[in-house]
Amino acid sequence: MEIPLDIIVAEDNLVQRTYLSRMIAHLGHVALVAEDGMQALKLVQSTGAQILITDFDMPNMNGLELTRAVRDLNFDHYVHIIMLTGSGQSETSAEALDAGVDDFLTKGNDPTHLNARIRVASRLVHHAREQQEQHRILKEINNRIQEDLKAAADAQRQLLPAIHRDIGGIHVASAFVPSAMVSGDMFGCFALPQNKLGLYAVDVSGHGIHASLLSVAIGHLITPEFFCNAACSKDGKPDPAGLVSNLNQRFSAADNDEYFTMFCAIIDTDTGHMDFCQAGYPSPTYVDENGQATLVGEGGFPVGMFSHFSYDNDTFSFEEGGSLVLCSDAAGEAENEHKTPYGVARLRSLISQNHICNANELPDIIVQDLKDWRNGRALEDDLTVVALKRKNS
Repeated sequence: MEIPLDIIVAEDNLVQRTYLSRMIAHLGHVALVAEDGMQALKLVQSTGAQILITDFDMPNMNGLELTRAVRDLNFDHYVHIIMLTGSGQSETSAEALDAGVDDFLTKGNDPTHLNARIRVASRLVHHAREQQEQHRILKEINNRIQEDLKAAADAQRQLLPAIHRDIGGIHVASAFVPSAMVSGDMFGCFALPQNKLGLYAVDVSGHGIHASLLSVAIGHLITPEFFCNAACSKDGKPDPAGLVSNLNQRFSAADNDEYFTMFCAIIDTDTGHMDFCQAGYPSPTYVDENGQATLVGEGGFPVGMFSHFSYDNDTFSFEEGGSLVLCSDAAGEAENEHKTPYGVARLRSLISQNHICNANELPDIIVQDLKDWRNGRALEDDLTVVALKRKNS
């Protein structure tokens, strides 16, 4: 059933005003009458009516002036205006349309014309109200989604390790810059038995909620206890490839196309010996105390694509005074306004130039240089920077 509408009738002629009011009531709506434009404007402002039928010639304020005044009001709804004209006033149509009139009705026409005009205006008003309600519902849903995303982002950040920490003489610092509210990056570092440091970094393919959910699942899974059990063989020897293989078996069994790259390492904090497994994650940059930079690792294959794939361990010597910097692929792939990627060579050069900096300074230096490269534009992918510096004894 159609909801009755308030329709304002602005007409100085009593007979015409009464006739229009009766026709409106016959259609099931409510007529709000005004003898001139000033009274009509007050009704528009006070009642929220969305249909106005106005005469052209009226005292105090004529139909054109009334129309312009209504259009100047700041409403959250649209007022549909029908102007009554005499048979010899067709030349005013262009001026009226320019003022904001939506439709015209010639006085003295058959009542069916008035009925048709009001029904058209009524349909438009009801359609606008439905759109407003749909917009309100969508806005509420969007607000709830944004609140949920913020809660998810806060939960995700709580899984990340402290920004600065010391483990056995190795200072670890990090920076985390999600491209959206939630991220597909995850990393962690742990103090392990026998003076070992455990480290991993993960970059889930894709962006947004799906990538974030997988990264959070990985972050929940890789606790210090899980890391120690999965990344060490039964005889206690470091085996980061064992952890990567464990994750590959778990996640390749899932019925989806999601995968992730990973770097996993165990560092002996006494000797600097590092066992690591690289599974498609960008090669970390190692810079010695003299500023000589080199890339660690040769790439490897992502996790979660094929369950039968095997992973191998590799080794590296982390010397005193040296720094090891892990960056997700957002760093190398970040493009400037000319679509030129930042590149691995530029990243390696930046780290080499700042080799004397403390670990807690390096992530901020890299993030700032990327911001400058992007000329302040947000990154298109999630960025993780983890810097480790081994102190001199």
